[in-house]
Amino acid sequence: MTDTDIHLLIVDDDERIRGLLQKFLIRSGFWVTAARDAAHARRLLQGLDFDLIVLDVMMPGEDGISFTRSLREERDVPILLLTAKGETENRIAGLEAGADDYLPKPFEPKELLLRINAILRRAPPADAAASRPKVLHLGAVRYDVERGELWQGDHPVRLTATEAQLMRIFAAHPGEALSRNRLVDDLGRGNGKDGEQAQERAVDVQITRLRRKIERDPRQPRYLQTVRGSGYMLAPD
Repeated sequence: MTDTDIHLLIVDDDERIRGLLQKFLIRSGFWVTAARDAAHARRLLQGLDFDLIVLDVMMPGEDGISFTRSLREERDVPILLLTAKGETENRIAGLEAGADDYLPKPFEPKELLLRINAILRRAPPADAAASRPKVLHLGAVRYDVERGELWQGDHPVRLTATEAQLMRIFAAHPGEALSRNRLVDDLGRGNGKDGEQAQERAVDVQITRLRRKIERDPRQPRYLQTVRGSGYMLAPD
């Protein structure tokens, strides 16, 4: 298993921290999905499998330790807990609930990466990774998830670097609406010199170009849909 095969779930109620972690881990070579709380994570887990969950303990509603205990009743996915509480009793509570490791805040991103890799090395091969779709069918076009290649029949469809990156992002979240702002961040273009509106318009342009390579009628997209008020969604057959 290579880093690009590994899908992480980040669960943290702090939007800023969630976004920073997601961008850092994507740049470190992982596929990353983010959830704002335990309820949101449960919905994602209904349709997706993950190789590891990075989970904040102190969240409104169901806290991370309770969520860990609940997850352990139905799945063996590795869990790394994050919390502002570093006392021994809290670490013990998290480990007793079934967490694989525990990292107190604040922490260095490099330490988080080292701990994630250490957990993944210890974890047995996950059947979940094998169960994820290897190919997404989009009408006459198909997308090879592992190779990151788009094909029409026996002919490869050339993608620009940005189009290829967008396809990887959408393929990691089939059926999920992704906001333009999130796409800007996942493409690694957040906090640039351009204004936010200009960056989002640039994403719109890339979506239009990508539709020309996917859709039978790009003006009435079936597979790369616009979700009003939410963003864009890849809807494979």
